[in-house]
Amino acid sequence: MGDIKSPSPVLLFTAVFSAETAAFAWAKQNMEEKYGLIALESGLFHVEDFTDYYAATMGAVIPKQLWAFERLIAPAELPAIKRQTNEWEEQYKRESESPLVRPLNLDPGYLDLGKFILASTKDHAHRIYLSDGIFAETTLLYTQKQWKALPWSYPDYQSAGYQEFLDKCRAYLTEVRRTAR
Repeated sequence: MGDIKSPSPVLLFTAVFSAETAAFAWAKQNMEEKYGLIALESGLFHVEDFTDYYAATMGAVIPKQLWAFERLIAPAELPAIKRQTNEWEEQYKRESESPLVRPLNLDPGYLDLGKFILASTKDHAHRIYLSDGIFAETTLLYTQKQWKALPWSYPDYQSAGYQEFLDKCRAYLTEVRRTAR
């Protein structure tokens, strides 16, 4: 029988995408008030470079940015974070009076040294139920000093730009854990 241990804290990550520039500032303010300052912020990517899945609800041109937060979290916090980001999406829709069906998309997850996890409200064969209606999937594995895609990994997370950002996040997490000892 193995010893039961608490997991190490992980790096909270959120992908933010919207056709509305104001949505980024709105999301940043809410997320930083709740989860602390953003430590790392990617440049802008474009969702439409990888998929047209969101075009009908979010528009034809959808900028996307990746954020990693200074404060580490316990992995068990992910369901509550996903529920909160879903509430914020609804709140932004109401407050902005946007004509878009979904003017803001917030996709939280976390990065650990060996894996990158995304939360979802949708079940699928490769997703594990966490709690409170939230599932999680390992989107990428870190092995042999690189990120490895899985059969279900989203195309954007397989791209060099995303993986370069995740490398920075992984280095940040390594340094935070090292200095916390």
